[in-house]
Amino acid sequence: TLGQALLTPTAIYAREILPAARAGLIKAMAHITGGGFVDNVPRALPKSLGARIDVGKWSLPPVFRWLMRAGEIAPSEMVRTFNCGVGMVLVVSRDEVGAAMQTLRDVGQNGVYTVGEVVASPGVEVVNAELWKE
Repeated sequence: TLGQALLTPTAIYAREILPAARAGLIKAMAHITGGGFVDNVPRALPKSLGARIDVGKWSLPPVFRWLMRAGEIAPSEMVRTFNCGVGMVLVVSRDEVGAAMQTLRDVGQNGVYTVGEVVASPGVEVVNAELWKE
């Protein structure tokens, strides 16, 4: 129900992330809480770098889709305010993506996606947000 979705507690990812961290696969992490991607991802990166997040890489969960419609919230504001179904962003080397994803899946973490990339300019660029308008 909507009530259950809204009352679901924040996930704690320590158990799932620890094996990847111990294997040296993680360069940085951002827990996507209040402030969404726009505020949280840059905190995990050097000031000279940023991120390009592609919202087309995962499905917007129904509770967020409802919230966006009911509140008439623009997709750009959704990613600035909410985690939109992605609670943690891990930064890994391009050549370690597969190993990091498999390590997370091996410990039972479902819903592992490559959601973007690190770029050479500060801030967060969100692409494909128009897909959420459908």
